Amino acid sequence: MVSRLGMATVEIEQGAEGGRAAGGGGAFSSLAHRNFRLFWAGAFLSNTGTWMQTLAQGWLMLMLTNSAFWLGFDGFVATAPGLVLLLLGGVFADIFDRKMLLIVSQVVAGATALVLAILIWANVIHFTMILAASFITGCCFALASPSYQAITIDLVGRRDLSNAIALNSAQFQLSRVLGPTLAGIAFKFLGVAGCFFINGISYVAIVVSLMLVRIPKAGVAVGAADATGSGAEVAVPRPAVDRRSVWRDIKDGFRYVVRRPRVLTLLSISSVTSLFGAPYMTMMPLFARDILKLDASGLSLLMGTAGAGSFFAAVLIALLGNVPRKGWFVLGGSFMFGACVVGFALWHTLAAALVFLFLIGFGIVSSVAVVNILIQQLITDEMRGRVMSMFMLSFFGAFPIGNYAAGVAADRFGAPHTLAAGGIITTVFVVLVAVFNPRLRAMD
Repeated sequence: MVSRLGMATVEIEQGAEGGRAAGGGGAFSSLAHRNFRLFWAGAFLSNTGTWMQTLAQGWLMLMLTNSAFWLGFDGFVATAPGLVLLLLGGVFADIFDRKMLLIVSQVVAGATALVLAILIWANVIHFTMILAASFITGCCFALASPSYQAITIDLVGRRDLSNAIALNSAQFQLSRVLGPTLAGIAFKFLGVAGCFFINGISYVAIVVSLMLVRIPKAGVAVGAADATGSGAEVAVPRPAVDRRSVWRDIKDGFRYVVRRPRVLTLLSISSVTSLFGAPYMTMMPLFARDILKLDASGLSLLMGTAGAGSFFAAVLIALLGNVPRKGWFVLGGSFMFGACVVGFALWHTLAAALVFLFLIGFGIVSSVAVVNILIQQLITDEMRGRVMSMFMLSFFGAFPIGNYAAGVAADRFGAPHTLAAGGIITTVFVVLVAVFNPRLRAMD
């Protein structure tokens, strides 16, 4: 999809009865649906291109500015639109055509990548142009992300929803491994511009797949796949939403979450891990070049290793199906993430960095994916888009603040101390939640 800083995309059915039904028919049951197969393949190709550009853009920004501040500021600009537009995107996901929202956003993001590629190839690129492109891409992501989350039920229905979510996460995390690896190769043969060109072209895959997807316009596509694998679809009308009162809808979403303490706690965990821990990704080019003394190929190794950890976590969740002891899964994954961010920040050998990055990727997906699962177990269908936008806001909304703060602090105190402090805050917060929130520990 469109985010250069996206993490897990994992969601599940709501309610106890829905949770039992969502178990589906096996580790790959959702792939029996034609719509989901198309979407899955297109998203995977597009995400692979996005991760190629993520590596190239971070390295290019560092080469152009030689500044931890501007590296962090680029991350801020890319994610800052989410502070406002994610909430609007959640309302749009509930009242407009999700498929069309996704198509338009992908076209704009792909065109932006191609423009950057041309500017780099023509050797007229300036870091301010990268910032502008990051902002446009961030707007696309913020508006489209809730629809990306909510469209899954349109593709597979309720029975295979849990499996579809897990497989969506798996393809995203696999692209985190493949994208940086291909970027390292592209650097040698095509240069930096080649990574941007490939990413721009990769958006064709998701746009074409979305155009081929057939979703009943009246509402949600539900029902198990038939013997041919095409999927039996029936239209279920979405709850009516007053399009004239977008801000009222947003406030209704906030009130809905505030009245559900477990949902609020889960969103808080997501926010803290993003705010204090996730900037490790933005700072990775600096660690690769200045601390570990690596080139762009070394950076691809670091990013690919973190992606490998995320991929293994996503596959584990997919194979488990109905993840047991979900509350402890969230707490354990968050604690592992924070502790390993500290280790990565302070232990400056390549071997240690690879181990910690693998565990960082594993921990963050284990946590955020299951947070997403639990939230969707607790919410109602009519609030799904708005609550999912708040889930995305809790993670990506905290990201720009964390990136900006990390960039400023890294310029003054150094990147290692900055990331270590963030990891310590994350682990302490998780321990406090585990001690004082028995209801979360008991969630299954």
